[in-house]
Amino acid sequence: MNKQYKASMSGDEFRSWSNKAITLLGMSGVGKTTLGKRLPPESWFHYSGDYRIGTRYMNESILDNIKYEAMKVPFLAELLRSDSIYICHNITTENLSPISSFLGKIGSPVYGGIPVEEFKRRQALHMDAELCAMYDVDCFMDKAKNIYGYSQFINDAGGSLCELDDPKLFSMLATRTLIVYLRASDAMVDELVQRALGSPKPLYYKPEFLDKNLETYLAEKSIDSADNIIPNDFYRWIFPRLVEYRIPRYEQIASTYGVAIDADQLQHLNSESGVLELIADSLDKQESSCR
Repeated sequence: MNKQYKASMSGDEFRSWSNKAITLLGMSGVGKTTLGKRLPPESWFHYSGDYRIGTRYMNESILDNIKYEAMKVPFLAELLRSDSIYICHNITTENLSPISSFLGKIGSPVYGGIPVEEFKRRQALHMDAELCAMYDVDCFMDKAKNIYGYSQFINDAGGSLCELDDPKLFSMLATRTLIVYLRASDAMVDELVQRALGSPKPLYYKPEFLDKNLETYLAEKSIDSADNIIPNDFYRWIFPRLVEYRIPRYEQIASTYGVAIDADQLQHLNSESGVLELIADSLDKQESSCR
């Protein structure tokens, strides 16, 4: 089956597609991992963009940062200098904390923050790594089939995939996979926001988005320098704005290259067949609306 952009794929074509390949798109926490778990690992090759970023493209930077912090402790510094110990991370698809810790948060070092320029440097490294990891989908699909014998493929992309302004990349992903956007309901968005505010985590921000909102935040809070920001306070202020900024970008990608499904419906599905039928039904509805 010679596939082009999946906007032209019908539900029946998806159902009969013998070598299904899916790219999951959506906010962190919306259910991408849950959907992936419904697709059995014995027949689906699971590719994690975040895992690839951490273990391949940002591995050295992450370890250097950990070593830098460890060298501040005299006891550990001496052991590192004498090669008596070594440091490694334990990134897994379930634990991406080393990546988050490296990205860090803007603000006062007293509260664990980092300067704006260093923050932006790390953000740029992450963006380059995410681009590389997503382009790797092409070769990993071939590896999955030709080396490991998998007939189906799922690309679990990070929430910041929508920030990649690279039509060539999305053309490749849409040609080789069906891009499936998990659209969150208003209630789910509110829940995700509240969950994030309760447990602030480092995130990627597009440079122009960060600059504009950082300036607004400093003026609104009457703070004279980003070095005086309390990192978690800034996160709680900017996160709802980031969600509002990203949703139209997700929608645009889905309408141009793939299909959207309602994330709420995943809560009622417990099987591979249920997930695949939900996607097929969504393709049928999309096709009908375009007639």
